[in-house]
Amino acid sequence: MTDYEISFDRARIDFRATSEILKAAYWGKHRTDAGHEQAFANSLCAAAYLNGQQVAFARAVTDRTYFGYLCDIMVWPEHRGQGLGRRLVKAFLDHPELGCILHWGLSTSDAHGVYEKLGFVRSTDGQYMRLSRTPSS
Repeated sequence: MTDYEISFDRARIDFRATSEILKAAYWGKHRTDAGHEQAFANSLCAAAYLNGQQVAFARAVTDRTYFGYLCDIMVWPEHRGQGLGRRLVKAFLDHPELGCILHWGLSTSDAHGVYEKLGFVRSTDGQYMRLSRTPSS
């Protein structure tokens, strides 16, 4: 496996590249750079690097005690298929400040198998609810 480095140092994140790739994702079409700046500032962010170049990103919305929600998990196209998304998620699950979180959530429409390998299960318990709103233009 390629020697990727995972870092939680937000100062290292290539904001421009990260914002652009997230806006191009199926879930990011209504996003803005300003929105990403605020979202990143209010989240625990991680990125993966190869030879100092960023090649993946993920963030967690969390109170660092009871609740954790993983989102914006994105691996740059040329680095996909090597388990890097799974490694990023595992870095959050193993993070020393997040070890007491018993319930993690995430949403995906196309990568269930990636997260199932880490113990995530599809919600069918009748408790998970969601409210989706259309952004006003």
